[in-house]
Amino acid sequence: MEAAGFGVVDLGIQNDFARFAAMADTCDAVLISNMDGHAEYYLRDVEALPGGCLWYLGGLPAVAGRTQELLVRGFSRVYGGFVDTDEVVAALGEDLAGRARCTQRLPVLPVPPPRSGRGTDPDLPGRAEVLAQWPTGAGARDIEANSEVLAARPSLALLQGGDAARTLLHPRSGVRGSGDQQQLFADLCSAGAEVLSFQVDSLTRDGRYAEVEQVARDGGALNGFPVVNHGVDTLRRISAACPVPLQTRHSARDPRLLAEVSYAGGVTGFEGGPICYNIPYYAELPLAVSLARWRYVDELTARYAELGVVLDREFFGTLTATLIPPALAICTNILEGLLAVGAGVRSVSLAYAEQGNRAQDVAAVEVMGRLGREYLGRGGQVRVATVFHQFMGAFPADRDAAELLIRESARTAALARADRVVVKTPAEALRIPDVRDNARGLALAAAGLELAAADPGAVDVTEAHRIERTVRHLLEAVLALRPGDVGGCVEEAFASGMLDVPFSPSRFNAGRLLTGRDTSGAVRVIDPGGMPLPEDVLAFETDRMRERLAIAGVPRDEAWRLVARDVLEASHPRAGWPLDGRRTMRAAG
Repeated sequence: MEAAGFGVVDLGIQNDFARFAAMADTCDAVLISNMDGHAEYYLRDVEALPGGCLWYLGGLPAVAGRTQELLVRGFSRVYGGFVDTDEVVAALGEDLAGRARCTQRLPVLPVPPPRSGRGTDPDLPGRAEVLAQWPTGAGARDIEANSEVLAARPSLALLQGGDAARTLLHPRSGVRGSGDQQQLFADLCSAGAEVLSFQVDSLTRDGRYAEVEQVARDGGALNGFPVVNHGVDTLRRISAACPVPLQTRHSARDPRLLAEVSYAGGVTGFEGGPICYNIPYYAELPLAVSLARWRYVDELTARYAELGVVLDREFFGTLTATLIPPALAICTNILEGLLAVGAGVRSVSLAYAEQGNRAQDVAAVEVMGRLGREYLGRGGQVRVATVFHQFMGAFPADRDAAELLIRESARTAALARADRVVVKTPAEALRIPDVRDNARGLALAAAGLELAAADPGAVDVTEAHRIERTVRHLLEAVLALRPGDVGGCVEEAFASGMLDVPFSPSRFNAGRLLTGRDTSGAVRVIDPGGMPLPEDVLAFETDRMRERLAIAGVPRDEAWRLVARDVLEASHPRAGWPLDGRRTMRAAG
C-alpha cells in the first residue's frame, strides 16, 4: 500500500470494531479483515458504518461464503476469499477517484486492554482454578475415572508412529451441535478417515464461553465445535460412538481447561504448544504466560501416562504456514517436544506444513522424523510420529486445480513417509467444507497415497543434509542461551530474533526474517535477520534468491514484490502442483 502511494495506519490484528470506528473520520478508507467467518456476529451491534470514508471487508468474513448481507451494511467492497494486493490497490484508486480527501490528523490510539481470560500472570494456577473457569470443568475433576474412559477409547499414540509404515488420513472437522458432530464423524469414518478431530470454534479458542452460549441461544453459526461448553458427558457420548482416535485441534489462548475437558471426554490426542499456538496467532501474549499454560497441559498429559494411558501431544510446526523455512519448523517442533517430554509426556507428533516444492518437503519430513527420534525418543521410551499438513496457504479456487493439489500433496506426504496427513478439501478457497467436500478430499488423498506406493522415489540427500545441518546449528545456538532451561532458551531466542517466524503478529517476534521462493519453488532465506544459519547454507540460499530476483527483474530492495506473489502462488491459475520445476518466473508488480 505504501509503495502505491498510500499513507497507512496499521492497527495490527485482534481489534474490536470500535478501534476502526475511531479512525473513520481521519481516513479516506478503512480496510478490515475477518478470518473466522463471524463478521456478522462481530458487527451485530453496529447499526451503520461511521464516517464518510470507504469501508472494505476481506479475509473469510462469512462462514457459508455469503457476502451480500455484508455489502448491505455499507461496505464499498467485500472480498470473500484471498485477493491480490494489486487488485485492492486498483479498487481503492477507482473508488477514491473524485472524492474529497480527509484532512483531519490521525488520533493517537491507546493499546486495547486485554480481553477477559487473556491474563499476563506467568504463574501457573492450581487445577481447581482451571476447572472453575467454566461450569463444565467440574466434570473433568476425577483423573482416575477419566483414565478408565480413555483406556477404552482408540489410542492415537498406539495407532501412529509404529512399524506399519502407513500414512493415516486425517480430515479437519468441526460443527456446532453435538448431534451434528457425531453424525459428521460417522460420515467421515465411512469416507475413509482413520483419525478425526474436534475442530474448536474461534470463540472457545479465546476463552469466550459466555458468548458461545449466547450464539447458541440466538441460533447463530459457529466455525467449529465448542468443546468446553458441551462438556465431558457430551464428549464421552461422541467418543464412545467413534471407532477411530479423536484429537482436539484449536489454537486456544489458554489451553488448560480445553485439555482437561478433552481428555476427560475420551480424546486421546491434544494439539498445540507454547510457540506454535502463540507466536503465529496472538499479538500480546507473552511467551512466559504461554510456556506456563502449556506446562500445565504437558504435566496433565504426563499424569495420565502415570495411570497407564499414553496420550499424544502434537505440535503445530505449521507456524504461520507462509514461506516457513523447513529448519525453523523442525527446530520449533523439537523445542516444544523437549518441553513436553521433560514434563513426562510419552507420545509426541511433530507437524510440518507443505510449502510446495516436493523435493524440499520430502527431505524436511524425513529429517524431522529422524531428528525427532534422536532428540525426543529417549531410547524408545517416547513415541515420535510425523504429521504432514497439506498446503495451508492461499488455495486455488478452481476445483480441478484444488483437486490436483490435494492428490499430489498426499503423494508428497507418503513419499516423505509421514505417519499422518491432515487432508484439505476442494472447497478450501471458497467456504468451510461440508461432509461431501471432506469425503472428496479423502478420496483424492487416498489416490495420492496409492500413486506414491507405485513409485516411492528417493529423498534429495543434498537438501536433507542442508536442512539437518541448519536444524542442529539452530538448536545448538538456542539451547546454549540458558543451559538446562528450555523454556528460558525459547524466550531469549525470540527476544533476540534468533528464532523468528515470518508473518507473525506477535510483538514478541522480531519479524526481521525475510523468505521467498527460489526458481524451483523451494523456500529460501532472503534476509536471515538475527537467525543464525551455517555460513555455507546462508550463501547457498542468498545465491538462489539473487538468481530469482534477477530473472524476475526485481531489485533487492523491492524483494517484497516477489514475496507478495509467492504468498498467493498456489491460488494463481496454472500454478500446477507441486511447484518443482513448474514455476514460470514473472516480473512482479
